[in-house]
Amino acid sequence: MSTRPTSDRLRETLFNVLAPRIEGATFLDLYAGSGAVGLEALSRGAARVEFVERAPAALKVLDANLARLGVSNRVRVHRKSVSAFLRSASGPVPKQEKNPKPERYEVLFIDPPYDAADEYAIALGLLGGAAQGILAPDAVVIVEHRRKSALEERYGSLKRTRLLEQGDATLSFYAVNS
Repeated sequence: MSTRPTSDRLRETLFNVLAPRIEGATFLDLYAGSGAVGLEALSRGAARVEFVERAPAALKVLDANLARLGVSNRVRVHRKSVSAFLRSASGPVPKQEKNPKPERYEVLFIDPPYDAADEYAIALGLLGGAAQGILAPDAVVIVEHRRKSALEERYGSLKRTRLLEQGDATLSFYAVNS
């Protein structure tokens, strides 16, 4: 329970909003925890999901969930911090890499531990700045946070486009400001 999974009700609301854009999408689940949100994306038609998680206990649960569902051909797990992942995804590609272009994602979900307030600003700051290259054209970045913990309207090139409150939780939707 220390991973504070996204409630079933909030997850349902999230995917009702995302319905028109989830089919065939590449989905990035940052601070993945058990992987519930990313796995829901797969079940709703996402082509591929990548999970980023560093907590050993959460990774154990995530690995077990992935093994149980047999979806290894459509997922990838990055076992590192979100900031390290975003910095490496946006940095120069090593010469031995075959694909010099960074992976691009249509839908990104960010759900750090509520008590790690600095993680929100770090992840959104990188996505609105140095790591913007991983955002596909018209990408949406969704952040789950406490209702009473307001996020900024803008983080670099990211601008909030929607706010959806449900119980004590809020979903903030961001897009690249054109």
